[in-house]
Amino acid sequence: MRFMVIVKASRNCEAGVEPSGQFLAEMDKYNEALAKAGILLEMVRLHPSSKGARVRFSGTERAVIDGPFAETKEIIGGFWVWQVRSKEEAIDWVKRCPLPHNEGGEIEIREVVEAPELAQNDEILRKDTGLRAKRAKR
Repeated sequence: MRFMVIVKASRNCEAGVEPSGQFLAEMDKYNEALAKAGILLEMVRLHPSSKGARVRFSGTERAVIDGPFAETKEIIGGFWVWQVRSKEEAIDWVKRCPLPHNEGGEIEIREVVEAPELAQNDEILRKDTGLRAKRAKR
């Protein structure tokens, strides 16, 4: 099972404040443990939202909103992609993580939809569409 483990942004990381050397050393040690355990597939740290943009969709209209964005609790500061046996294993690893941004926060764990699940959902969707068409003919 693959999981995306999402670290939310903080005021400091949004302001471009670099973490302390001690925190970076703790994170390096943690990331090395993830790699040594063979679960770390990818690790990404993102620039502050001031360097980003959002595109808002409304019908055929598209509006571009340049960063920074106000709500840091909604902004992703970075993420890992892990290969683990279960959500519980992912939770156990997250519990070992150093304090996010050295100031607290929240880490979200989301399972990745794998290709076989997509194929299964497509089949369910095709069957459902066929059933709806049959019902509509009655």
